[in-house]
Amino acid sequence: MAQRIRRLVWALLCGLLLTSWIAAPALALNDGQQLVVESWRLVNQSYVDPDRFETIHWKRLRQKALERPIQTSADAYDAIDWMLAPIGDPYTRLLRPADFTALKASTQGSVSGVGLQLGIPKDDTAVVVIAPLEGSPAAEAGIVSGTKLLRVDGTPTEELGLESTAARLRGAEGTAVLLEIKTPEGRTKEVELQRRQVDLLPVRSRLIEGEGHRLGYLRITQFAEPVPQQVAAALQSLQEQGIEGLVLDLRNNSGGLVSAGLAVADQLLDGAPIVETRNREGFSDPQQANRGRLYGGPMLTLVNGGTASASEILAGALQDDERSQLLGSRTFGKGLIQTLIGLGGDGSGLAVTVARYVTPSGRDIQNLGIEPDQPLPQPEPLDPGGPGDPWLSSALDQLQQQLEQPL
Repeated sequence: MAQRIRRLVWALLCGLLLTSWIAAPALALNDGQQLVVESWRLVNQSYVDPDRFETIHWKRLRQKALERPIQTSADAYDAIDWMLAPIGDPYTRLLRPADFTALKASTQGSVSGVGLQLGIPKDDTAVVVIAPLEGSPAAEAGIVSGTKLLRVDGTPTEELGLESTAARLRGAEGTAVLLEIKTPEGRTKEVELQRRQVDLLPVRSRLIEGEGHRLGYLRITQFAEPVPQQVAAALQSLQEQGIEGLVLDLRNNSGGLVSAGLAVADQLLDGAPIVETRNREGFSDPQQANRGRLYGGPMLTLVNGGTASASEILAGALQDDERSQLLGSRTFGKGLIQTLIGLGGDGSGLAVTVARYVTPSGRDIQNLGIEPDQPLPQPEPLDPGGPGDPWLSSALDQLQQQLEQPL
């Protein structure tokens, strides 16, 4: 009897313990931890290659990220960076509030900064000014193409690298940034610039007359929201001026909005295929231009290693559809498409790779790029489209020769 009572008490005790454990509420997550969980969820449901998650033990990464000490937003950002790193995709990344705001602004064609386009010449580590934007604080200060940017607010640019240097030049309107520069003549000096809203001028065009021909020049530096309308206006203006051929310049166009790139392709292709995107389920979505086009005359297209993403979609379509030959150097090779997603209310966000694309002929250019029909001699011009640009001169000469060939 006593043994039976002991068993009953033990069973009741175990039942009470089990009930208590089930009823115990889960530990509440703080704001930073919720940011980590939300980031994991968004990437988990959107990333183009879900098979990758099995390889990196994706669920375990979430748990380990939450085990880190997370008390502040900075802690949460570090945990998210740590969690995303094993995916091995540099384009799937956390964007802290300032970076997310700047990236969204750039897709609309403007940014708060000093107006410098930067690059690093091949086989060099120096950050060099490709060109100042017209009407920008940098242009007004007399900074010219070929100027080396040595320091930003005292920090050497060789330590910062290209992306961090560019990020430090951006900032709130009215704030100052101190630059140490080395002019093309070799003179080192300091220049203080006041940041302000700068129009990125992603579309520029002009009429070029010579050798008895009227040729159009159209440069697109980025695919921002206003670009399709600006390109349409530029093409109309050039045709009203009687152009016989067109040079399209996509050099150093790092991409932007895929939708804007597709809209420009639609203006140049007559019912031809543009691109095929492939999502995480393996479904293909071919994109084709509408019938009719804004410009149907002869054209050549300039590309280089800075031609990437949405600009490679356009270049690949023009080449595959035999609409335009490509001149210059091999393109960057970014065959992945990202989407921007806001996170909570702290102003941060995510860039997540959601699809791959191939050119109309089925070429996957990720890490491969597009080889031009005609390579042009190195070194590349530092200021594409500027005075004395030998690649532009080569394109114009070749376009003139095409026009003079008998039909």
